[in-house]
Amino acid sequence: MTSALLAEDEPPAFHIENEGAAKNRFLLTADHAGRRIPRALGDLGVAEADLWRHIAWDIGIAGVTSRLAALVGAEAIFQTYSRLVVDCNRQPRVPSAFPVVSEATPIPGNVGLDEAGKRARLAAVFEPYHAAIRRLIAARVEKPVYVAMHSFTPVYLGVARPVEVAVLFNRAPRLSLALAALLRAEGGLVVGENEPYRVTDETDYGVPVHAEAGGLDYVEIEIRQDLIEHEAGQIAWAERLARLLPAALARIEKGG
Repeated sequence: MTSALLAEDEPPAFHIENEGAAKNRFLLTADHAGRRIPRALGDLGVAEADLWRHIAWDIGIAGVTSRLAALVGAEAIFQTYSRLVVDCNRQPRVPSAFPVVSEATPIPGNVGLDEAGKRARLAAVFEPYHAAIRRLIAARVEKPVYVAMHSFTPVYLGVARPVEVAVLFNRAPRLSLALAALLRAEGGLVVGENEPYRVTDETDYGVPVHAEAGGLDYVEIEIRQDLIEHEAGQIAWAERLARLLPAALARIEKGG
């Protein structure tokens, strides 16, 4: 599929793994899996080195999500383009959907972005991605469990973050809290709840719109990027979550 922004030889806004072959109820989403920028936008005025940093994508999360999906037989959807083009986990109306500064790094290509420019990015990336998520949810006979996969930088604005893994939630915390308890029981992990971020209607999109509005059980998972930037860490975390996510779901469904 092409758009006014993407050329015919550029990848679409998302790709799906294990579509239609889900062996369980989990649906994995990776809103910030990619770091591409459409050629029409150049480099947004950002240095190549910065486009490899956390400001452009969630480092390591694509590898964890792909391996986790394979281990548990879950459908997974990955967003292809950088969050600097449009953040697919933000309401399009909020300024951070098209950031002019990310952490302390200016994004010149987003300064003065007009409504037509925003609409072109939404049409090319945001809308197809979220339409695909809606389609995956609607195709299920039984409501899926929405698992939003993210990663976070170990240092932000010079402040170290000791938390290694966190669960995020808004109105419906039960699966997140069950998973947090199981993560703590692993021993040796610093586990956070709603830190270093929390889910809100204003700052998030996936959980409020797809999960909460649809009446789905959900968890948003944040893993610190230094733990998953390499393959070994991605494998270890995928294997851990493949054990603990089904156990957490079983716990809440039994009323635990």
